[in-house]
Order: sequence, then structure tokens, then C-alpha cells
Amino acid sequence: MKQEIEEIYEKLGISPQVRRFGQRTEALLKERFAGIDEVAEYNQMKVIHAMQKNRVSEACLYASSGYGYNDLGRDTLEAVYADTFHTESALVRPQIACGTHALAVALSGNLRPGDELLSPVGKPYDTLEEVIGIRPSKGSLAEYGVSYRQTELLPDGSFDYEAIRAAINSRTKLATIQRSKGYQTRPSFSVKAIGELIAFIKSMKPDIICMVDNCYGEFVEAIEPSDVGADLIVGSLIKNPGGGLAPIGGYIAGKEEYVENAAYRLTSPGLGKEVGATLGVNQPFYQGFFLAPTVVAGALKGAVFAANLYEQLGFDVLPNGSESRHDIIQAITFHKPEGVIGFCKGIQAAAPVDSYVDPEPWAMPGYDSDVIMAAGAFVQGSSIELSADGPIKPPYSVYFQGGLTWPHAKLGILMSVQKLLEAGVVSLPENLF
Repeated sequence: MKQEIEEIYEKLGISPQVRRFGQRTEALLKERFAGIDEVAEYNQMKVIHAMQKNRVSEACLYASSGYGYNDLGRDTLEAVYADTFHTESALVRPQIACGTHALAVALSGNLRPGDELLSPVGKPYDTLEEVIGIRPSKGSLAEYGVSYRQTELLPDGSFDYEAIRAAINSRTKLATIQRSKGYQTRPSFSVKAIGELIAFIKSMKPDIICMVDNCYGEFVEAIEPSDVGADLIVGSLIKNPGGGLAPIGGYIAGKEEYVENAAYRLTSPGLGKEVGATLGVNQPFYQGFFLAPTVVAGALKGAVFAANLYEQLGFDVLPNGSESRHDIIQAITFHKPEGVIGFCKGIQAAAPVDSYVDPEPWAMPGYDSDVIMAAGAFVQGSSIELSADGPIKPPYSVYFQGGLTWPHAKLGILMSVQKLLEAGVVSLPENLF
């Protein structure tokens, strides 16, 4: 079988030299991969326990239409999310279009004119700038009289507790904490660190709502931010918790009052969680959530593999090849646009869908620079599937994530090295041969 594997990699365009580079690196990661599998096993049992506790049945997989009153599958799934994430309540809906929408619903549902929003972790992800009103946009929180302030991280990427202390005031209603790095070269935060930050904020003002943007972080660790004091956690179903099967959707989980406020914003005052037909998505929502822990494990292995390969090639990687992981995103800094573009072309070439397409930078809505995105995905924009993207601006970093299986994630990384090698952007280590 070894020969057959070598031959199929060559048919896919991976040279023997690149394949050997990958094999040598993979052999060094066995212990690291075993640890990832251990966390996945725990999280898998956690999801199964929540499904069994809430008596998931075949009837839960059926569709509803119209108003969606008494949708058993929808209501049971929300209970499964709440139990898995150890929260009082959850809102899990196909009517939530994306992660940005989920965050906007949670924020606008719980903030009122005169309130202030605080980001104690620096600038939020690009698409939230218009939601908040940092960049003017119709319907932003700023237009509704919600003010905003942020505190920057310290040079080492840790929290500036003194600046946070000074920023909290009588108007501070909600603190938003972005777990993942987004398009920044700062560390992603561990659940433990997030818990320490929340405890500090609550010590200053106990009634501040602490919301965590949990995108790209679900099931990476054995605990979630909701286990360490977060009042709300928010994410997208076409990222980790959808397991690659959810065709759309988002979730908001946390304290019942705050989830209910978000539900009234998503649908209508007086209606809240009572309406919202599932239109046939219950089955992939359930099955995707069931698969999510092992899918996330495959993506994590891909991220660790990428960090180790590109570290050997001499590039700055974040996290580095040995650091603990707190999300599925791997940042690689090339310091020139050709690196970002070549990397994305490699990821696209490894895709099962649209592998023949060459991604190009374009002015994507919600961003302040051209962005290149590579994702030959079964679900458009699904970043739990093999994908990579990055803004075409200094320091020219690319952000890799996903891979529904470890073998596919591995192929994508090897293909990125292959494309960059052919473009003259990288050269393989001399001691490889």
C-alpha cells in the first residue's frame, strides 16, 4: 500500500521531495496528535451524553415550515447545545446567516441606547467594525446610541489589566472577548486565560455581560468559555460546531435572560424563540454537531502540521510548532503578497470542489483591504472545511484553517508548499535529502 499512496500523491501533484518533507515532519508529531485525539474523545462523549440526556429521537430530525411553532427538533437541539456547553439556554437557528450575524444579534439584543460596549482585547475582527460603528455603517450600534471603547493588548499579547480597570465605567454594559486572533498576529486566548479576564472584569463591575466570540474555538479544548464564567458564547455553524454538515446557521448560548434578549432581536419582540421554522436542516445540524469533535481534531492536526512545516521553512508562524492550541487557525507570515497568494492557490488546488480555480484577491464586503480566500468547499464559506484567507496588506499573513479529515488537511498543506516551491517563494531544507 505504501507504493500506492506515493503514486496517488504524485498524481495529485505532490513531488516526492515535498512528500518526504511532510513525512519527516509528521513522524515527529505522533505524541502531539495523540493528545489531540484524547481531547476529541472526551468532547465526543460530552456531545453524546447531551444527546442522550435530551432524548434525541428520529422525530427530532424532521422539518418544520411556516411559523415553526412547537418544532421538537429545534427545541431539543437547543437543549443539546446548552447541556454540551453547560449553559442555561441556547439559540441555534438557520435564520442566523453567519458568525458576524450571530454576534450582531447577541450585541444588539443586549445593548440599549446609552450603554457602552468594551473590547478588552484590542480591535475586533474586521466585519464587526461596521456592526459596532468603528467604521460608519447603516444600522450600526453607534447609530443606536451605543458607545464603544477598547483597550489594547500588551506587547506580549497579554491583557492590560490596568487599562481595562480604567476603561470600565458606569455605562459599561457588555464586554466582548474575541477568542481567536482574526486577521491579527496576536495569540489566540486559552479558555483559562479568558476565565481570568472575565473574573477580573466581574470584580470591577459584577453586572457586566461578558460575551465571548467563540468562533474557531469550539471543541479545541476540553472546556469552553461558558465553563469559566462567560455569560454568552457565540459562534457559526459553518465553523467548528457544524462539523462540515450544517449548510448555514449560528448559535448563541449562555444565561437564559441574555439568550432570550437575543432571540427577540433575531425574530420579533413578543415572539423570540417560539418561531423560526427549521426547513429541513435539523438532520445535518444534529449530525454535524455529533461529528464536530473529531472533525475539529482533524483540523487541529492540520494546523499543527502546517506550523511545524513552515517553521522549518523559515517563516514566522503563530502559534509556533510546539505551543498549545486554542483555536483551529494557523497564521503564517510571508512579508510579501506572493506568499499569501501562492499559499491560497495551493489550498484551492487540494480542494474536492473547484480545485481547478485560481483564487485572486478582491474587495470583499466588510473588509478594509483586498482579501484572498481559498475554499473549495461543499458549503460556501465553510471554514471548518479546508480553507485559507488573508488580507493583502502588511505584514502579509495568511490564515489557514479547517480540513474535515486529517488526510485532507495534510494534502492541503503539502500542496501549499508545492505551489510556493514552484513559484520560487520557498526552498526545502538542505538536510532533507
